[in-house]
Amino acid sequence: MQSELTEEHRRIRDTLATFAEREIRPFAAQWEKDEAFPRAVMEKLGALGFLGVSFPERFGGAGADTLSQVLVVEGLARCDASVALSCAAHVSLSAGHIGAFASEQQQQRYLPAMLAGKKLGAWCLTEPGSGSDASAMRTRATLSGGDYLINGSKMFITNGNIADVYVVTAVENPEQGKGGISAFIVERGTKGLSNGRKIEKLGLRASDTGEVIFDNVTVPAANRIGPSGEGYRQTLKVLEAGRVGVAGFSLGIARAGFETAVAYARERKQFGRPIAEFQAIQWMIADMATRIDAAWLLILRAARLKDAGKPYGREAAIAKLFASETAMWATERAVQIHGGYGYISEFHVERYMRDAKLCEIGEGTSEMQRMIIAKSLLRDGYLPA
Repeated sequence: MQSELTEEHRRIRDTLATFAEREIRPFAAQWEKDEAFPRAVMEKLGALGFLGVSFPERFGGAGADTLSQVLVVEGLARCDASVALSCAAHVSLSAGHIGAFASEQQQQRYLPAMLAGKKLGAWCLTEPGSGSDASAMRTRATLSGGDYLINGSKMFITNGNIADVYVVTAVENPEQGKGGISAFIVERGTKGLSNGRKIEKLGLRASDTGEVIFDNVTVPAANRIGPSGEGYRQTLKVLEAGRVGVAGFSLGIARAGFETAVAYARERKQFGRPIAEFQAIQWMIADMATRIDAAWLLILRAARLKDAGKPYGREAAIAKLFASETAMWATERAVQIHGGYGYISEFHVERYMRDAKLCEIGEGTSEMQRMIIAKSLLRDGYLPA
């Protein structure tokens, strides 16, 4: 399906690949070992225009399509999923929320610096007791005069400890349920904004994950994104768009596992010949390639529906579900092909497998994707796009 890419798509893909192979891949293992987020890389990505690929030119973006942004996050994940995750959270969630729902004044204030990589964004939705059920959030925003007073905490926030700009959802009117949730922009340095304990993770260790605490954080009413009570609806739309990006992120990890496994199978010899000549290995490689190709086609469909302004929620969920489970399956196969060497950190595939697990959890678990898909099918029937 590379024939489906335009010349502009290929330019973005190839330029990003050249940059990532030089500036990211050689250092990925050490960044993970040190659990150190490479902020300088994000600034370089911004300077090269990769953070604003799909945003309007008036904010410093390139005005390209969704598939272009998918190619960026996929290319990053292929070299270092930690960098890709932090980039995706910054672009698709934080800047994406502002780009889709904030006022022109808010967009002009925040987006140029965010797309240039000068300011890093975080999207604060998940709480200690509120994950898939976003409507159960306990963080509160109370209007007092011309300001909002925000109290609560958010958990598992990508870029949470290092962000400059936070998009935060909070309950403004509890009696209205989901319709009482609003979204706000909070800047680092605001009094009462702090971080909790350091969160240690199975994978993606170079990507910062933190707890964000709001203790009487005061923000102007002008920092609310959109009308009061629109936060939940906005969140669903942001997540819907984000799933296309997560699918690309998952595909990049799957490709990393596949490419590493193929290279190893060609070099590793047993019984006097490369293991790539054994049927058992060939079948694993064939199955990996088949699933990766299928995931790519599902992502392509969802991205094109989105850019055409057509409903794409079910297709985004399908792409995210299949691509994330492909990432987990393909990287596990990569470990198996490596045998004992796959179990040690020197050969990287164990890192790919650990990183891949989040794909089945973040931005809606596989179970939630299946619920979204099933509800759509039962409501609308099955008419392939």
